[in-house]
Amino acid sequence: MPAGRKKNAMSKFPLRLMPSVRRVAEDFSQREGVSLNQFINLAVAEKLGRLEHEEWLARRPKVSEAMRARALEILERPSGQPPEPFDRIPGGYRPVRRRRAVRTPGR
Repeated sequence: MPAGRKKNAMSKFPLRLMPSVRRVAEDFSQREGVSLNQFINLAVAEKLGRLEHEEWLARRPKVSEAMRARALEILERPSGQPPEPFDRIPGGYRPVRRRRAVRTPGR
């Protein structure tokens, strides 16, 4: 196989689980109606998905006040269309505006 190409075929990997972990995993896999192998594959895939998401969150640009203000400006624009019945503001509703925190020097 040429260097740099990944093998797409399934591979065997000996996995040593603590007996207590294996019992719990077997119990859950039976309840889910899947094999222990499939259950472990799914568990590893879910964990990798969470880790990749955390990395993505750490890499993405931080939201600035200017970006936040621009987004709110866009959201507050009238669309020219009446709201759907389930999107109407209920009678008696009073919007609550958050106050900006005032930073005290030295804190």
